[in-house]
Amino acid sequence: MANNNYSSDLNNEDQYLLSHMVYQSSQPASNSMDDPYLTPMQLGRLELYELIPFTSIFGMHLNSKNLSRAFVEYAADVQNSERSYMTNEMSSAEMDAQKKDAQYLLAELDAVMMTKPLVIAVLVAGMSQFLIGYNTGVINASYDVMFTNHSTFQWGLVVGVFALGGFLGACFAANVDTRGGAKSLTIASTLFLSGSLIQRSAFMILRFSIGRFVIGVASGLSSVLLPLYLGELAPPTLRGTLGSFTQFSFVAGILMSYLVAIPFGNAKSRDNNLFDLSVAISILQLLASLFLTDSPIWLLKNDPNSEHTQRAIKQIRGLRYGHEVDVETNLMIHASHIQCCSNAGDTLRKIVQDNKTRKLLICSLFLQVAQQFSGINAVFCYSSMIFDGLNVNALLSTSAVGGVNAVATYLALLVMENRNRKTLLLCSAGGMLVSSVSLALCMLGYLSKMLSVCFVVCYVASYAVGLGPIPWLIMVEMFEAKYVNNAMSASTQVNWVCNFAVTFSFPHILAKLGPYSFVPFIVFLLISMAFVLCLPETKGATPEELRVQIVRSLSSMFALSDDSTNGDYASSVGNLDLEWRRAMDDLRRQEAEEMICGTYNYGFQPIKHKEEEGLRHEVDGDLSDWKTRITGGLDI
Repeated sequence: MANNNYSSDLNNEDQYLLSHMVYQSSQPASNSMDDPYLTPMQLGRLELYELIPFTSIFGMHLNSKNLSRAFVEYAADVQNSERSYMTNEMSSAEMDAQKKDAQYLLAELDAVMMTKPLVIAVLVAGMSQFLIGYNTGVINASYDVMFTNHSTFQWGLVVGVFALGGFLGACFAANVDTRGGAKSLTIASTLFLSGSLIQRSAFMILRFSIGRFVIGVASGLSSVLLPLYLGELAPPTLRGTLGSFTQFSFVAGILMSYLVAIPFGNAKSRDNNLFDLSVAISILQLLASLFLTDSPIWLLKNDPNSEHTQRAIKQIRGLRYGHEVDVETNLMIHASHIQCCSNAGDTLRKIVQDNKTRKLLICSLFLQVAQQFSGINAVFCYSSMIFDGLNVNALLSTSAVGGVNAVATYLALLVMENRNRKTLLLCSAGGMLVSSVSLALCMLGYLSKMLSVCFVVCYVASYAVGLGPIPWLIMVEMFEAKYVNNAMSASTQVNWVCNFAVTFSFPHILAKLGPYSFVPFIVFLLISMAFVLCLPETKGATPEELRVQIVRSLSSMFALSDDSTNGDYASSVGNLDLEWRRAMDDLRRQEAEEMICGTYNYGFQPIKHKEEEGLRHEVDGDLSDWKTRITGGLDI
């Protein structure tokens, strides 16, 4: 339920205006989404649906929040303009109060749309990301606990086959036609459980590898399906928040795998208890996935006019009335057409063929390569092996790394809001570079080996605030909304391939290069920094800058003057153009004259036109003369 505590703090007039905005926002829209007579709130929601892609990415909530705030304030400015011209000029305090009430309205709408189907989807997504993180890190402490007689090639394959399965799963998910359907997510949940059971019961390294491969396929499916599914299921203002939640679930999975290894990772014998938690979470995920609802975009694409589709949209959005369902359906259909959600293959082909978007895609893919070739998964999967080589407590040190990774992921949300993307990427790569060089010096004996834990911690923290989230977030900021999902799908596949290359090869690199094993990563970090210097800055615009763009694009619909080029544009937002202003002045003068003459219609009784009154007097006069002639002036 929505939180209505703030309503008691509003006076009667403000409550009326707020309820009027709610009513207007729920009124049926025209069949054409280009109707210039849409209310400000309806038009703002339409623009949000168009501009925010149907995906859910860590850090995207910043852009969503700025857009939402911009459109809410824009709608409030339009209503302030109407009030100030219909009555008296509003003070700045009254205008600020109106904007504040509009922001409360936005928060209430978001709370209403956090419905049961969306909560179930978020739980399934969180468990999927937790399992991906858990199975990424659980292998870290297992290298000298399970199958102790394995060769370097065998263990590299055991670790890397997870990423190989992820690549195949991502390829499959990118080409199936049921990406928005709940059935595909149920399949992924089944694969998670199957792979976890195979791992838990494995007595041979081959069978264990098969289990990790199956989990990898499920992880690849989920990495493509879940962001799209959540993006299509959630309203625009919640998509980024849900993406941040799933990222925290992934980080929590890595941390939990390190903590579980402390009691079970000390025995120098094969112990499959490390994988019990993966089995338990997989069972819960599969049970929850049985209650998933198909995404509304997928339903509208396959059966737009059925009662099942309308009923599903009503449940997903928490709507009560049929006209509200019609409004939401029109918004979804319009946005899906704008974003070309139904023809993924053609969209990817357009990206490649167009020179501008092709360069953007190359930048996105290179950042994915840079993310993996920075060596981060060598640390996540082999830190115990590295610390053992330095005679440091591997389990506790690895757990510290996982804890710092979780904290740094939270700090990344705060940092990304105020820092440019290029700056964060450069600082992230630079921090990882310095940490890698320092770690190499520790491995060579020039620095204390105890400092190696600090350097690995700094290495992971630097990754979490830059090279970790920004390669994904930057796609939302570089591409138009209609290209985002396809660019993400291609980037996910490249990411899994590079992940496999690093996780499979690092044991061989460590065996061959020894203390110089991080040199390849150092070289690629230098290349990455040089590449980032050539990138444009993509940080999202501030709400004020967004409002300038909104006024420019929507001024014709509301007959608003475009004074956004002026530095003091805030006072001009919502002003009526000259022609409309003159018309409103004439209307007010006419109403004032009618009030003075007593002919103004206050809504209590119909006002007779002058022509009708003149005709009535003329007829009454004729009737009076007729009576006089007949009666001779006598009263009858």
